[in-house]
Amino acid sequence: MAKKKKNGNYVTAKTEAAKADKIREAKRKKAKKIITATLVVILVAAIIAGITLGIGFGFGLFEYTPEVTYHASIEIQDYGTLHVELYGNEAPTTVNNFIMLAQSGHYNGKSFYKIIDDLIYGAEDLGDKEIAGIKGEFSENGVENKISHTRGTLSMARGEGKNSAYSEFFIVRKNSRELDGKCAAFGRVTSGMEIIDKIFDEARRSESGVINYADRAIITKIETHHAHD
Repeated sequence: MAKKKKNGNYVTAKTEAAKADKIREAKRKKAKKIITATLVVILVAAIIAGITLGIGFGFGLFEYTPEVTYHASIEIQDYGTLHVELYGNEAPTTVNNFIMLAQSGHYNGKSFYKIIDDLIYGAEDLGDKEIAGIKGEFSENGVENKISHTRGTLSMARGEGKNSAYSEFFIVRKNSRELDGKCAAFGRVTSGMEIIDKIFDEARRSESGVINYADRAIITKIETHHAHD
């Protein structure tokens, strides 16, 4: 009888152990399912967020915010001062060139001389064939530049050549995203766009957009300083 009881206890213990293994396995499978489901949810959410951001940026629903590396003030005779932020990470060659020209006094006495559509051009230089252009930082020239040509954007004027810009720039009065990828945007007016609006409204100009000499807004000085100074 004792032997039979011993065997019975052994069988019972073995059965309990098997049940415990099944319970543990069931828990492992459940945990695995939960982890897998969570990862799937995270992945789907990431994909949806990526698609949403892509569509949003593509249609201009979200604005890219570049890092500000420099600030500039553009003093305009009889009008006031434009305050500008410059994006040296997006367009380092253009920003460095602009700063070099400003600090050398190149822009002093130059004017906003032409208005075409919703763009106003300053510091004409495209007629000077002896000036070598700088590298144009825009996608059609093989350089990624995520700054969009929205109201207040500073961008470089250029000729037919993709590296023909030098010192002439333009300011966007109304969104002109069709220029994205075609010109090197490098900054944005943060204060003073009412000055640009006033020049647009008051300046008499020819059919080609050239402003009459008497109506040209003169740049008296451009000062720049590092964003962390």
